[in-house]
Amino acid sequence: MDTTQSVVEKSAIRKVAIRLVPFVALMFFINYLDRTAISFAGPNGMNNDLALSAAQFGFASGVFFIGYILLEVPSNLALHKFGARRWLARIMVSWGIVSLLFTWVGNVEQLYVLRFILGVAEAGFFPGAILFLSLWVPSRHRSKILALFYLAQPLTTVIGAPLAGLLIQQHGLFGLAGWRVMFFGVAIPAIIVGVIAWFYLADSPAKAKWLTQEEKTWLTGALEKEKNETAASNKHVSVRTVFGNGRVWMLSAIYFGFIYGLYALGFFLPTIIAGFEGIYGTKFDVFQKGLITAIPYLPAAFALYFWSKDASRRGVKTWHIALPALIGGLSIPLALFAGSPAATIAVITITAMSIFAALPNFWTVPTQFLTGAAAAAGIALINTVGNLAGFSAGYVTGWLKDLTGGYTVPMFVVGGFMLLSSILMVVLSRSGKVSEGVPAEALDPAGAGHHSEP
Repeated sequence: MDTTQSVVEKSAIRKVAIRLVPFVALMFFINYLDRTAISFAGPNGMNNDLALSAAQFGFASGVFFIGYILLEVPSNLALHKFGARRWLARIMVSWGIVSLLFTWVGNVEQLYVLRFILGVAEAGFFPGAILFLSLWVPSRHRSKILALFYLAQPLTTVIGAPLAGLLIQQHGLFGLAGWRVMFFGVAIPAIIVGVIAWFYLADSPAKAKWLTQEEKTWLTGALEKEKNETAASNKHVSVRTVFGNGRVWMLSAIYFGFIYGLYALGFFLPTIIAGFEGIYGTKFDVFQKGLITAIPYLPAAFALYFWSKDASRRGVKTWHIALPALIGGLSIPLALFAGSPAATIAVITITAMSIFAALPNFWTVPTQFLTGAAAAAGIALINTVGNLAGFSAGYVTGWLKDLTGGYTVPMFVVGGFMLLSSILMVVLSRSGKVSEGVPAEALDPAGAGHHSEP
């Protein structure tokens, strides 16, 4: 690589990191906040007002994923056909309108219906965002770009949990209960940002007015070359055959374990913290509970960033994914025996760090062997099967809690699924069906893979 090209590459990747990633991450922030808002509403008035049992709350949390799953693959194929700008903006406005309706939910049946429709409205957003960003940067930069994007997920709880607490404390505003005010407050940004996305995003580097002609030429050429090389080495992987591809299904099973852990924590951590009062005699107001809920996710954001930075430097290795899954699987049941609120949160923090360290590196694997429409279908399928865990984690955790009277059995189940993900990742790697990543510096001796952080 000559010096001129390395400078152009460095400049192009930096601009993508500055101009696109923060905005798409903001969309993801709002997306995750809206889908998990029920976890803050539940223990802060909604469960009492709608007379929900733990199993009913868990089902309401999880039924979202049934609607999400049904439309996931078709939605991502539509994104590939119509373009990310239009489709992601459409998805965002749709879910914002549905989220707004939660403000006036009156009973458990309406809650189930709205959660199902919210899943339908959101279908395709996350895999679409992953695919969109993957279409903007060559694979050697993808781990870092996806890590910057994924930071939005733990930061959603770091910022969103206290924000939800503040909104819930506005009880009586507009004549609404606090948890209804919270639903209203987190829905409006989705509609606004969705409209902005229509005008702000560009479908490809060639259409980006903020890139120079040299940067457009380099990005387009590098991506086209990579696409052709991937297609040539995986000619048999098409949209039709992706559904029978063993690597895709193995990755789906691995992702299932990660998502089971993610949403078991996401949906029930506020409820577990609310239970500290009965177990340890603690007293926290709604805002304080929000701050405590946020505690595990700030270290998780740091773990995500630095673990992915190491993966970008070395190339994504099997242990970048399998090791965090192992640590998370072993740690989560230990939280049950911690003995104090502080120790419980400390152990849960280790689990959250593990989950978020693995996820962005995991998403670099599918594009090793999928391209074009097959990549859209494959990423959506992995996300679809993995998100069955979103339903399972909510419903099974609530059902087992009602059945056993506590969270001991549910948390051992969470740990078991994460351990299984770790084992399957090692098996997949040793089978030779995925390659160990090549470090950025090996591909880019001029150092273009190490641009300064925006």
